[in-house]
Amino acid sequence: MADIMSVLASGYTAAGLLNPSKTPYVNVDAKLYEGTWSGTYSNTKKFAITVSNVQGFRAQVKYQSEGTIKYQTVLIKDGSFRIGDSKFTLGSNGSASIRTAITDPVTSQTSLITGTAKRD
Repeated sequence: MADIMSVLASGYTAAGLLNPSKTPYVNVDAKLYEGTWSGTYSNTKKFAITVSNVQGFRAQVKYQSEGTIKYQTVLIKDGSFRIGDSKFTLGSNGSASIRTAITDPVTSQTSLITGTAKRD
């Protein structure tokens, strides 16, 4: 039992907290984020992210992709935010990159799919 707990503990320490951002949350320009962003992932699945009600560094977000719909209040920091298993990063020229972790239900393997979104 101790071996299982040590494996779990080491996994939690290594899971994404290696380089945490040290910048504070600051108010963002709502015009840069608000609207519907749509695109296609590298596996040809389509997605849409609707950002609304941006106040300060908070926003309401709706994520849609082939049968999956998620609603969430997000915190915007360093030009990006997370909704569920997806990360939205604002790019230049009115584009954004989207990265989503997906888990295969049969093999339990996790993989990362990426896509580029344009605001409609």
